[in-house]
Amino acid sequence: MEYQGKDLFRRVGIPTPNGVYATSAAEVRDYIAAHPGSWVLKSQVMMGGRGKAGGIKFADDAATGETLARELIGKVLKSIQNPEGEEVRSLLVEEKVAIASEAYVSITIDRATKKPVVIVTSQGGMDVEEVAEAHPEAISKYWIDPAAGYSPFIGRQLAFAAKLPVGYRKAFPGLLGALYTLFMDYGANLVEINPLVLTKDGRVIASDAKVDLDDNGLYKHPDVADWNKKQPADADQAAAVAIGLGMSNYARFDDEPGAAPKNVGTIANGAGLGMGTMDAVKNAGGGAANFLDIGGGAQAELVKKSYELVTSDPRVTAMFINIFGGITRGDQVAKGIVEALAGGDVRKVPLVIRLTGTNADEGRKILADAGFVPVETMDEGAAKVVALANGAN
Repeated sequence: MEYQGKDLFRRVGIPTPNGVYATSAAEVRDYIAAHPGSWVLKSQVMMGGRGKAGGIKFADDAATGETLARELIGKVLKSIQNPEGEEVRSLLVEEKVAIASEAYVSITIDRATKKPVVIVTSQGGMDVEEVAEAHPEAISKYWIDPAAGYSPFIGRQLAFAAKLPVGYRKAFPGLLGALYTLFMDYGANLVEINPLVLTKDGRVIASDAKVDLDDNGLYKHPDVADWNKKQPADADQAAAVAIGLGMSNYARFDDEPGAAPKNVGTIANGAGLGMGTMDAVKNAGGGAANFLDIGGGAQAELVKKSYELVTSDPRVTAMFINIFGGITRGDQVAKGIVEALAGGDVRKVPLVIRLTGTNADEGRKILADAGFVPVETMDEGAAKVVALANGAN
């Protein structure tokens, strides 16, 4: 969330507005009472477009702050990014800054070049998506070679190319260098500041923060990994974190009118293979009840917990486990499956297993010894699991 992103910003020296994280209206009231001034109440949700959705309010005194906080906490915000909405459970109370100009800067991975790409425009703010569509010439980019790293000339070049106002230009090279340090040291998929504000008194401040970290790199920063455990955004994310998966590694899908019932549980290693597995189930006339990516190097205990999580959904009447053994060893997966089904308290459903790759033969032997017959191909497995889910023998 934003308050966590700004915590990371401050660690690398990126200036942010003064403020406090609050989970109740009383906390908001007490903070503003102790710090008189003009304040912004910003809903902390995992979605963009909060301002347009009514999730940002302004308060000049403690009483107003408390009233607005009561309105925001518990409210469900909906936006184009999240039409179903997300409930506001906490707020970031920040000083209201006098804005002279708003810019945009981000770093993400360009998969075509396999390099981090910096994206900058002088037209930041709530409508930055429209800028990309209507005025692509206003956006400047630079691809950084990770072997060479960041140099200040890159920031100076981008500041001029993007036509940032003069007030940005002294601070921007150092700020971009700090953003790149954060991106690399914390293993980010995306770091974004929108808007990057130039204040009327000449400061350059990150007024907002969006940071997407790769779950696989969080072992290097255990304090940051703990954030997921303290405040996942929804029940699926909480369930994933509880068994040792990343927040985005598990999701259940709602049934859809007129579509096949979503009664096939799926487990795969890798997001791409997981999506391919769900597509194969759909092509076979069935419906996937969930997405679950056990990730690379998954050990037996995690496979067991993942099986138990998927079968905890009462809609699941059959399971398809689809594993390509690269980092993940087929014998470890097979061991986890056998262990998961050995417990008397485990809900057992018909199980179709595809193992290929590293130690696949050993994995198949473990499964065969336990009474399972693995399938050879993904399409074969999808057809069989759909039949089993619908009651065929």
